[in-house]
Amino acid sequence: MLLGLVTFELHIPHSRSLKDKRRVVRSLVERIHHRYKVSVIESDFHDLRQRAEIAVALVALTEPEIHRMFTKLRTLADQALEADVTLWNESVLEAL
Repeated sequence: MLLGLVTFELHIPHSRSLKDKRRVVRSLVERIHHRYKVSVIESDFHDLRQRAEIAVALVALTEPEIHRMFTKLRTLADQALEADVTLWNESVLEAL
């Protein structure tokens, strides 16, 4: 069994307040969770209004499965109209 972990940063250029930012981030987090049934959270930059970090964790039996999911997640993140992906990190770990 393998664990896939993706962390990515977003720039939300039109956000004028934390409320604006949270609306955008919450929408993306919920979309990822409901579509792919993975664990997802806003993991950093909680107090910045135009920057966010999102972390996604998933479990799969094979590495190709994890990489296919990474591709789907990246496509979904890139489709977020109000945010731009500025950093993308993927990791695959062997579960004990």
